Amino acid sequence: MPEILNFVFSARTLALQGKMCYNIDKAACRTTRMISGRHFAVPINLCKGVGSKEPSVRAMRVSEMNREALEAFQAQCQKEYAAFQAEGLKLDMSRGKPAPKQLDLTNGILTCLSEEDYRAENGLDCRNYGCLDGLPEAKAFFAPMLGVKPEDVIVCGNSSLNIMYWAMSLAMTNGVMGSKPWGKYDKVKVLCPVPGYDRHFAVSQFLGMELVNVPMKEDGPDMDIVEKLVAEDDTIKAIWCVPMYSNPGGVVYSDEVVKRFAALKPKAKDFRIFWDNAYCIHDLYKEEHEIPDLLDLAEKEGNGDMVYEFCSTSKVAFPGDGIAAFATSPANMIAFKNYLKQGTIGPDKINQLRQVRYFHSIGEMKKHMKKQADIMRPKFEMVERILEEELGSAKIASWTNPRGGYFISFDTMEGCAKRTIELCRDAGVKFTPAGATFPYGKDPKDSNIRIAPSFPTPEDLGKAAEVFVLCVKLTSVEKLLATVR
Repeated sequence: MPEILNFVFSARTLALQGKMCYNIDKAACRTTRMISGRHFAVPINLCKGVGSKEPSVRAMRVSEMNREALEAFQAQCQKEYAAFQAEGLKLDMSRGKPAPKQLDLTNGILTCLSEEDYRAENGLDCRNYGCLDGLPEAKAFFAPMLGVKPEDVIVCGNSSLNIMYWAMSLAMTNGVMGSKPWGKYDKVKVLCPVPGYDRHFAVSQFLGMELVNVPMKEDGPDMDIVEKLVAEDDTIKAIWCVPMYSNPGGVVYSDEVVKRFAALKPKAKDFRIFWDNAYCIHDLYKEEHEIPDLLDLAEKEGNGDMVYEFCSTSKVAFPGDGIAAFATSPANMIAFKNYLKQGTIGPDKINQLRQVRYFHSIGEMKKHMKKQADIMRPKFEMVERILEEELGSAKIASWTNPRGGYFISFDTMEGCAKRTIELCRDAGVKFTPAGATFPYGKDPKDSNIRIAPSFPTPEDLGKAAEVFVLCVKLTSVEKLLATVR
């Protein structure tokens, strides 16, 4: 009798939900799994061959199963899937949103200003017009987050994405520092490290730019490719970067990568680096990652005008009332201050004042972020534990274990991501669409999925993760059955 490899029922810790146990009936060579009171059984050969005296239970690679084993595996998974469908789940893992408990940490910001407290440190009445580029204290507040001088900062509304859209759209309509508007060229390209942030790609696509994939490595974008492309092609005008805890992979750019960005020699003299440092203080663990100051390094290389840096408090305070900051060279700053006059006569200075009054300093803000990390970290660890216990030995998927940020990047077998998301949706669990982490929503391998553990409750997250790994198993078996005899 050929060996049938047992992968399905990897023994998960009882502490996960307190609802699971495993029993082995040696005589019948059957395994029974109980989940939330439901019993499922699948016949498996626990023996290494005819005549074996003792069963051998092993977690094995699904890719090594014969057709008989795969079909038994599939049938069992389908039973479990039908049971999840019967529950009528409505779970959402589609976006990286702070959970209500995270938002509650900052509720004091709503009342931190009194009726008399409306003046900036320079005496400015924040209730009125003026101060287009942000309050002085707000600039000083953001400067250490960005690693720049306060005078190199513009403070805007609640979303750094809004500033990035504004900066890129202005480049398309008005150029940069007197250059030809990008929109007047026959073709304009932007480099997109992948997997990456879908909203970055959407901005460029909306503005009519051509999106060019650049592979992401463990320490940042593949700089050999970046350097070659920008040096040879003057239609490449920009690159998107999330240098700390990248979306979705959680990559932290290495010092070497940052230095190579600073020293780029683009053929297009109006080339710009969009440095979206959205997660610069979003550590999940005690150690704090830091990267070199790109703007400073670029200035030393004579490339200061090439860099646009962005950050915000959208996931520090509330996404609904955060403030965002933009840092760049003095020459760029002059141009952007000029643009400001055309778009506003008075930013929300009351909110800027409120943020400064509440957080006081970068040190106090980091203390606050440790409280957020205490809420986020167990969720990430739960998902990572379930992935490892259910899929680790199967070798049908891979994923990141980030030390900060909001996402886990997950890769299925090639050709399985869309099908996995489809199955999850039909079981009541919503994820970001497969392909979203690539330009135009097209993942060439159809393998990458972004997991966002932050928003659901721990109970809902555990359930969603169970549905997810089950769907990964189903799609993997479907693919393998199509190739084995």
